[in-house]
Amino acid sequence: MAEVFTTYYQSPVGLLKISGTEDCIVEVSFHDTSQKPAVRKKNMTPLLIQCIEQLIQYFNGQLQRFQLPLNQPGTVFQKEVWNELTQIPFAKTISYLELARRTGDSKATRAVANANGKNNIAIIVPCHRVIGSNGELTGYAGGLWRKKWLLEHEAKIAYGVQTLF
Repeated sequence: MAEVFTTYYQSPVGLLKISGTEDCIVEVSFHDTSQKPAVRKKNMTPLLIQCIEQLIQYFNGQLQRFQLPLNQPGTVFQKEVWNELTQIPFAKTISYLELARRTGDSKATRAVANANGKNNIAIIVPCHRVIGSNGELTGYAGGLWRKKWLLEHEAKIAYGVQTLF
């Protein structure tokens, strides 16, 4: 396995831990701690720098689709679900039922919700764009306040809307 490098980025929704090899991003996760870990400069690969730059552009409303090589370990089904997540357009949401339909089995709602929850590349693989069939915000590993913030941020950029939920 290739060496994995890690850095951190202080985003509007908290500290993000970003990990990747020389070739792909393997993790973007919320790092909920009051202390920012020390990062040595040698850990800043060109790809990690590119990831941070794209996240900055996303949070500044200048980027709606990430262009980064991604690779996270998972089952064939999980990878299929994660790929479907990347197809959800910026500022749009779908239900877990719709996500199950897109993976070919409308009865697999719980399975796609479980795969969605195991996504380790937050924001870039936009699991925050999946909501309940009733339109309500449901589960998000980073906390529902972050899910709400991300969806409202995207809506404001795309439509000039201030609040959705």
